[in-house]
Amino acid sequence: MAVDADLRAIREKVEAGERLSFEDGLTLEASRDILEIGALANLVRERKNGDLAFYNVNTHINPTNVCVYTCDFCAFRADLDEPKAYVLYREQVTERAREASGRGATEIHIVGGLHHKLKLDYYCDVIRWIKEVDPEIHVKAYTAVEIEFFAKITRCSREEVLKRLIDAGLGSLPGGGAEIFHPEVREKICGAKASTEAWLDVHRTAHRLGLNSNATMLYGHIDGPVHRIDHLVRLRELQDETGGFQTFIPLAFHPDNSEMSEIAAPSGMMNLKMMAISRLMLDNFPHIKAYWVMLGIKIAQVSLSFGADDIDGTVVHEKIYHEAGAETPQELTVADLRRLLEEAGRVPIERDTLYREIRRDGGRWKAGAKIKTPALAVLNI
Repeated sequence: MAVDADLRAIREKVEAGERLSFEDGLTLEASRDILEIGALANLVRERKNGDLAFYNVNTHINPTNVCVYTCDFCAFRADLDEPKAYVLYREQVTERAREASGRGATEIHIVGGLHHKLKLDYYCDVIRWIKEVDPEIHVKAYTAVEIEFFAKITRCSREEVLKRLIDAGLGSLPGGGAEIFHPEVREKICGAKASTEAWLDVHRTAHRLGLNSNATMLYGHIDGPVHRIDHLVRLRELQDETGGFQTFIPLAFHPDNSEMSEIAAPSGMMNLKMMAISRLMLDNFPHIKAYWVMLGIKIAQVSLSFGADDIDGTVVHEKIYHEAGAETPQELTVADLRRLLEEAGRVPIERDTLYREIRRDGGRWKAGAKIKTPALAVLNI
């Protein structure tokens, strides 16, 4: 079959360490040979990270669900006058921070709605309140969509907004809000919020200021192969330019309670295929994450043989995807995570946000040197 011949050509490229083209990406999308695609992705995954599989001890804080935008796929947002609308203030944020610190968390992940009544000072204060509780904890906060919104409400540049957040204690950016870059899809599902160009430029600016960041893609709704491969290629191009992305997270669409609830959720096969294609196309990304909250624990586990080398963390208090129907637990323990990774035939490594190995002595933790994966060891980094 022609597809088999095309996959053989792609295998030759992968084995030689050559970059796959846009057309190669479409060939992978068209193929039904999920095992061959997974094997190729696993080859790249083990070339970059060996048998290591990463997790961290983290918690999520979603400061508000009030949002000026009405994205069709979102089940989290609320209008200001809705009963479910909320804002977390100092007492609640510091309580969450104390809880996280007491559990030994190394990271607090912050994303939320775009509240038109809150000022940038509030978003800076959220970071400061956490840092007052635990100066050592890493704050990964605010998507590029939020940063762009802050720039609009303050009439400041993206760089100025990021500098204010860095001064407050910001450590890195999450990858949310990317959704799908292609205008055919983006304009339909989230046309009002930050454009593709704005999203990319926020991350470009953050990298220039010394921040690392993550990247995502929301798939399995009205997107198609061309849209997904276009998205991955655009991310790859920016990574060529800046080198500031650490991790890519393919996010499976959850339709429940959204304006797109008539669309079936992505299948397990699609989830594994997207994980593998992401690993193959994003040759310059160090890590691919199987976010267990969205994928489910079993698919996340299998993903560790389909290109993923990271399963995220303990999480706790995640609201956005659970509002959209995620049936996964709110939290996994470290023992749970390590068992899942070991069952998948991987070596569990606790990391911090910047992929430094965490060493624990009783209730205390310390970040060591950046973890030397096989790819880094070859380069003597």
